[in-house]
Amino acid sequence: MEQDGPARDGDETSGGRAGQGPAPGPGDADTDPTDFQAAGPVANGSGRFGRPGRPLRRSSFLVGFTGALGVLLAYTVWLGVRNAGGILVLVVIALFLAVGLNPAVVRLRSWGLPHGLAVAAVVLTVVLLIVAGLVALVPPVLTQTGEFITQLPSYVEDLRRNRTVNDLVERYDVMERVQAAANADTVGRALGGVLGGAQLIFGTLFRVLTVLVLTIYFLAYFDRLRDLGYALVPRSRRQRVSLIGDEILAKVGAYMVGALSIAVLAGATTFTFALIIGLPYPFALAVVVAVTDLIPQIGATLGAVVVSLVAFATGLPEGIAALVFFVLYQQVENYLIYPKIMRRSVQVNEVAALLAALLGVALMGVVGALIAIPTVAAGQLILREVVLPRQERR
Repeated sequence: MEQDGPARDGDETSGGRAGQGPAPGPGDADTDPTDFQAAGPVANGSGRFGRPGRPLRRSSFLVGFTGALGVLLAYTVWLGVRNAGGILVLVVIALFLAVGLNPAVVRLRSWGLPHGLAVAAVVLTVVLLIVAGLVALVPPVLTQTGEFITQLPSYVEDLRRNRTVNDLVERYDVMERVQAAANADTVGRALGGVLGGAQLIFGTLFRVLTVLVLTIYFLAYFDRLRDLGYALVPRSRRQRVSLIGDEILAKVGAYMVGALSIAVLAGATTFTFALIIGLPYPFALAVVVAVTDLIPQIGATLGAVVVSLVAFATGLPEGIAALVFFVLYQQVENYLIYPKIMRRSVQVNEVAALLAALLGVALMGVVGALIAIPTVAAGQLILREVVLPRQERR
């Protein structure tokens, strides 16, 4: 009777199948990490295209080649960001508007309105507000421009009758300088300026429409985009990241509501003041103040300058009254209204908000000023909930 010898290559053993030898243990270096199925189908993909292979072995050539590819990819990404900077700014504005308008969509949905109708209602309201602002601003501008063109000959005639003006014209040869400047090059530059102005107008319309379309898209797919962003986070940290992310989104929405409230209050106060002292086009002036007041730090001053110029053009007493009114109102807004509303909405320190607005203007202009305070609020939340507790545990 033959004794059992060592297992041959063709025999099956209790540790593995034929031709494969004993099964690797949990500590073997050749263990394929894809063999573990505990992570579910997410770890191994859908399974339709087979199982993933073993990881590539590290070598100096592979590490150097991978590093070179990383540097090349980083440089390519930087070039892409630089070349697409204008479009990326529009995307950031649309995302900011979508995050700010999403609470309104959520509120309409809580009232029983379907998601699509809620998004349509919010977007339609925004479009109507924009149209109302244009209707309030465009007719006065066209009317004043037409009156200026009509009165221009009389203005020129008054200047010609003025002895002081005639002496200055003769002393500095103004007429000869004007005739020398009126050549083909000047006409060409003027024509180029007209074409540049038309390009600026159409470019602005294109940007506005792009932001509007992107905002509608982000609002319609807001929940899916948010869930997709959270899905990119490792599962062990996904819940905490989602809670912090939702809090940041809520702060951005609260900032938008607070900023709109302050702007509406400034516009309503300006409208009442313009009616009291009898300024022309009070609703248009109120719209100007409300829109410019949305720009942090400098917006209120711009609106005050515009209204004060109109008031001085109406009369000296009206101009002085406008200056006094805006000096007093801005003090009340800066030290009472704005801190109180922003402290309740985003809970941002005043010094941090000022520094963030200045840095935002320096880096990204008006867009940087708009997103500066929500960015500071998000940074404070991450610092308080993530960074500082981690430092305490060390």
